[in-house]
Amino acid sequence: MKHVAVLMGGFSTEREVSLSSGDACAAGLERAGYEVTRIDVKRDIHNVLDALKPDVVFNALHGPYGEDGLIQGILEYLELPYTHSGVMASAVAMNKEVSKRVAKSAGIPVAASLIANRMEAAEKHLMTPPYVIKPVSEGSSFGVLIVREDMSNPPQELYSKTWPYGERIMLEKYVAGRELTCAVMGNVALGVTEIVTKDGEWYDFDAKYAFGGSKHVCPAKIKRNIYQKIQTLSLKAHQVMGCRGVSRSDFRLDDGPMGTGELVWLELNNQPGMTPTSLVPELAAHAGHSFEELLSWIVEDASCCR
Repeated sequence: MKHVAVLMGGFSTEREVSLSSGDACAAGLERAGYEVTRIDVKRDIHNVLDALKPDVVFNALHGPYGEDGLIQGILEYLELPYTHSGVMASAVAMNKEVSKRVAKSAGIPVAASLIANRMEAAEKHLMTPPYVIKPVSEGSSFGVLIVREDMSNPPQELYSKTWPYGERIMLEKYVAGRELTCAVMGNVALGVTEIVTKDGEWYDFDAKYAFGGSKHVCPAKIKRNIYQKIQTLSLKAHQVMGCRGVSRSDFRLDDGPMGTGELVWLELNNQPGMTPTSLVPELAAHAGHSFEELLSWIVEDASCCR
């Protein structure tokens, strides 16, 4: 019986999301027959893992320090097999600026964007509205702001002295339409889910994690050729960034009556959430994998030198 250490919590803005993911994964792994140790990650994680010496580390951390290559480097140093992507792939996927360049170079369609200093973006519109403001290295929609056409000035939140999301931000053309996502498991693209938010607005933190915040339509009711294209692009993004284990790519599709038909890739999540409302477990179930089977597959796929 393998001993699995589940890393969760940590000290990023996504701590609470990680705790929820970690608890769900630890319980699922116990049901699957593994010996599990839950670890709320602190600054002494190197010493904790060195003393524990688990067979596998299940990385359920989210956000900076957890999915940007830093914890992966520690695990490589300790020679402990771990789940999800390795150091380089994690660093690339977590950085929206770099990942977008990589995706674009591989022929994956992306929305027009630019990188700016936070205070510069606060002073005047650097892009014609509507556009979206995103921190370069955050997840779970933290720090995301929608700049609508009728806004004469950028959001005042950018001036906040307590802004915790870094000084480099991305301004990205707003693409209207449907929110779609596709998971990759190993080298297989799973199904495509459409995310329909409760109020018809964008997929913010509450829509992601609050019960009833959004509705997941799986499989998405879109044209077959678009469905297959999203699967192909998701697998390409996973591979070109060097990801391992599971990942999830997000898209926007403007296919409404007055839409342009535009399909754009938004980002890749190299360490998708595993909370009770998360998308990857649903997509895996649609493909015939129970939650316990998904977790077991992730654990058995773990390695060093990822």
